[in-house]
Amino acid sequence: MELRQLEYFVAVAEERNFTRAAERVHISQSGVSAQIRQLERELGAELFDRSTRTATLTVAGKAALEHARAALAAAGAVGQAVGEVTDLIRGRLTVGMVVGCTVAPLFEALAGFHRAHPGVELSLLEDGSDRLVAGVHSGALDLALIGAAATTPAGLEAFTVISERLVAAVPPDHPLAGRSGVTLRQLLAHPLICMPPGTGLRAVLDRACAGQGVEPRIALQASAADAIADLAARGLGVAVLSASMAAHYRDRLTPVGIDDVDMPALLALVWRDTRNPALRELLTHGRRAFGGGDG
Repeated sequence: MELRQLEYFVAVAEERNFTRAAERVHISQSGVSAQIRQLERELGAELFDRSTRTATLTVAGKAALEHARAALAAAGAVGQAVGEVTDLIRGRLTVGMVVGCTVAPLFEALAGFHRAHPGVELSLLEDGSDRLVAGVHSGALDLALIGAAATTPAGLEAFTVISERLVAAVPPDHPLAGRSGVTLRQLLAHPLICMPPGTGLRAVLDRACAGQGVEPRIALQASAADAIADLAARGLGVAVLSASMAAHYRDRLTPVGIDDVDMPALLALVWRDTRNPALRELLTHGRRAFGGGDG
């Protein structure tokens, strides 16, 4: 008994016609008939009633059909399992990361994946969040770490790593340093130092300003939080950072809450398609590295 015989048997049973079944499996009708005759000889029973124009299953054929389908499904599962292992032995994953964002857990995830699957080639590139999202949508990127305002991008799967509010960060001698919080309008009385457009932090700031009908005075832009903090510490403007970013610079900057900006800035892993087993495995490493478990 061969798998192709079972395939032809299922095709005839479902099409109820030898000619249509032959077209479906892309061989001649005589070839289908011969293989099913051979199968019937091996089983010792006729599987079809051939007395009419329609191929009708006999009692034996009905008994065999579900088992034949199960055997074909099992054979397909074997092929899929081997294919997945092969894809994890060799292949390629392209990962994007929002520019200026040094996130150690992402690097840990990539390193752990590389140790487990050294045959998969990894590529890492930096870009603005908007272009990274477009790259994931188009399939140019398998996975990206992006910044977003309030919600993750539509049409993509996402795992949120960080969700937190914006804060201002100023040197100890700045007029805002002694305040527990400010309004957005009070903040905008000062020149700002912030991330460029296309980043999650900037999207939150721009949306908040648009919501209140005000225009921010952007003195300087930098893609790296270290650069923004250094510029603010030198008195060139007020840094606009996330709460956790600002906490890293408490030795030289004082964080001040922005009371009327509730929209969170997100940092999230986004992807489109998990049919790639290598991507599924990398996501497992990513969730583990970011403290999201193995699921």
